Amino acid sequence: MYNEEEALPALVGRLRPVLDDTGVPYEVLAVDDGSTDRTAELLEKFRTDWPELRIVRLRGNSGHQAALRAGLHSSVGAYVASIDADLQDPPEKIPEMLDLARSENLDIVYGVRSDRSTDTGFKRRTAGAYYWLMRRMVGKQVPAQAGDFRLLSREAVEALKSLPDQHQVYRLLVPWLGFPSGQVTYRRGERVAGETKYPLSKMIRLAVDGITNFSAAPLRLATWLGVISFVTCFVMIAWTLVVFLLGKTVPGWSSLFVAMLFLGGVQLICVGLLGEYIGRIYTAVQRRPTYFIGYDSARDEDIRKGPGSSGN
Repeated sequence: MYNEEEALPALVGRLRPVLDDTGVPYEVLAVDDGSTDRTAELLEKFRTDWPELRIVRLRGNSGHQAALRAGLHSSVGAYVASIDADLQDPPEKIPEMLDLARSENLDIVYGVRSDRSTDTGFKRRTAGAYYWLMRRMVGKQVPAQAGDFRLLSREAVEALKSLPDQHQVYRLLVPWLGFPSGQVTYRRGERVAGETKYPLSKMIRLAVDGITNFSAAPLRLATWLGVISFVTCFVMIAWTLVVFLLGKTVPGWSSLFVAMLFLGGVQLICVGLLGEYIGRIYTAVQRRPTYFIGYDSARDEDIRKGPGSSGN
């Protein structure tokens, strides 16, 4: 969560009763992605009378996927459910996910949005285009309309933790694991409070990350653009020679100008694609962590208690 002070009371009010009614021990791990509002203060307030609440605060705003990674790596349960704080994904579906995973021995249960009527038309169209593109490029194992609301078994979490610490897109990475999975459908609600943390620029960035992390298709596209430009230029050369041999004047300024622009555009696209992949290789080689934990309520409590304090 990031700057969710307005949504926190509603989140706690809906999430706690749902988890209490399951009758199983649980821990709620709230990852504060470097919030600058009263999110941290409110979390500490809720924690005073909710012992199952654990707070992990990142040192800076590391991004949604990094915060999700921090939560997965800090989790300890046999099953781990991830949910955003805006309540667009209903926490009431978590027990259903858990029951499905247990009854059918599944390692992954996706929350799939069957109804997005509360989203704007632009949001629905762009989301539809995103999932269509991801399924085309990554594979049909990517469930359509499934975001980061899911339940994972401990085996699936450990598999994710074993992967290198890079900029991951979990809605594509989790299906890639190939673990047995199922789905729970729900109607996507409106954001309970506050402003969206996923504007158009972040949506585009997420799409670019997903494509470049999981597919070499853009590089193949660059190759085909090169082939098409070569064939086009060859045809233009042949046409120019034929017209010249017929003794006619070649009206070349317009065609030459268009050809130069076309070739220049293709070259820039190819260089940009190569740069995107090389940049990711550069980032991977640096092996910089995607986040740093500044505060973990469970860890800090253990430090304050000190060794041997449990026996007093």
